[in-house]
Amino acid sequence: MRRSRLALFAVVALVVLSGCTLPDSPDQFDTDRELGAVGDYTHDDVFEFDDTEAVTESQLEAVKYRSMARIEVLRGLKFKHDVELELITRDEYRSQRGEPESASVFTNELWRGAFIVDGETDVNHAMDTLYGGAVQGYYTNDRIVIIADDTDAVRIDRETLVHELVHALQDQHFGLERHGETIDEQRAELGLLEGEANYLPYLYEQRCDTEWQCVPTDDGPADEVSPGERPFNAGLFLSIYTPYSEGPPFVAHLRERGGWDAVDRAYERYPASTSQLIHPERYPDDEPVAVEIPDRSSEDWVAYSPEGDPHTETVGEGTLFAALWANGVIDRSLTAGSTEISPYNYSHPATDGWAGDTFQVYLDATEDDRTGYVWYLEWERSADAEAFADAYRTLLENRGGAPAAAVDDAYRIPDSEPFGGAYRVTVSGNTVEIVGAPLAIDLEAVHESEANASAQRTVETTAPVTPGPASMPSAATASADG
Repeated sequence: MRRSRLALFAVVALVVLSGCTLPDSPDQFDTDRELGAVGDYTHDDVFEFDDTEAVTESQLEAVKYRSMARIEVLRGLKFKHDVELELITRDEYRSQRGEPESASVFTNELWRGAFIVDGETDVNHAMDTLYGGAVQGYYTNDRIVIIADDTDAVRIDRETLVHELVHALQDQHFGLERHGETIDEQRAELGLLEGEANYLPYLYEQRCDTEWQCVPTDDGPADEVSPGERPFNAGLFLSIYTPYSEGPPFVAHLRERGGWDAVDRAYERYPASTSQLIHPERYPDDEPVAVEIPDRSSEDWVAYSPEGDPHTETVGEGTLFAALWANGVIDRSLTAGSTEISPYNYSHPATDGWAGDTFQVYLDATEDDRTGYVWYLEWERSADAEAFADAYRTLLENRGGAPAAAVDDAYRIPDSEPFGGAYRVTVSGNTVEIVGAPLAIDLEAVHESEANASAQRTVETTAPVTPGPASMPSAATASADG
């Protein structure tokens, strides 16, 4: 089993370079050259230093070009021009990132409602903590930037180098521009990019020691994320890691179904949801449904609308799985059901039937530090909706929640707990409605329940009945009664 990795257009692994930038090579490659021949190097070259970990700068350059040649053979595409390798220290990397700005009220409430980042923690700072000490390389603008903790020797991690070179090949042929606006769309689109960049190193490895002589790499087992002792936010990690785990089998499915041409076409129509990554047979036709939230808030609560229109978000199946697993609802190992190209298994009956969701934040009209939310989740079948609702109720109980006697379908988590607040979970057909508020008495004000709204509509319809002519007393009768 290959180990798990994480990065921004990168993979968490070690590629340490010496303290300088590698020399530039001619930018453009010969377009008429043979596939698998880059400069003076070919895909079947054998180097005397292949069985050593530490190499010189010139040897590393040779490994880079041979790796590019091998990627061309595997992928059937030629690199159009060279790719620079650059070294920066971790201190330089942190300096470039800078201190993160505080997350918006919406962002903090979103991740709190998903029970991934509690209300006392700023989401942007949680993200920075997760990335700042882990990312060891990334690709950007024809450069592979390596973050080194130790610059005493040049060491190579084959899988990482190949991963980043694949991003360069993608950029040269398809571009890396994406258009996803929601969390789920962004994870899905990244699944194609990271999926191919993780799948090709797997194909590369299959030829090592059989057809190709290769430099060593770390073939340790996939790191299991334990719900117990966690040095990081496991739910946030699993949400972010969805494209890296579910992307490779998605790309493999495309290739098995239609060859590399099918993968090429996917760059013209990115996957639309993490559900399509987790269940690649749903691509491309089974797109997420649009979920609208009716405005049933009182005048005391207003929708978060920074630019005039209410802002909404879609969480998606991948992050729903992450939330349930991180909160102990899904009681199984992440690696149960995993494969050689997918270190974790994100499929579960409580989330498999996801069809779409919309999350909206509300603010107290008089006290802006009081927030609530409304979350509508659409499912393929009513049984799927019930399964998720039951799972979410278990999540509430795992977090210290207990039924709130005064409000139907509501739970109350004590304020002393990280996710303290009130929550209402109801199911109507294929839809699960979740409302969050500071107190149970706020739930109806944030979003009136469908039952109360229906009762109110009935009263408004039947109460003001105007008597018709047949029921009006006649003038004679009225006179006689008088």
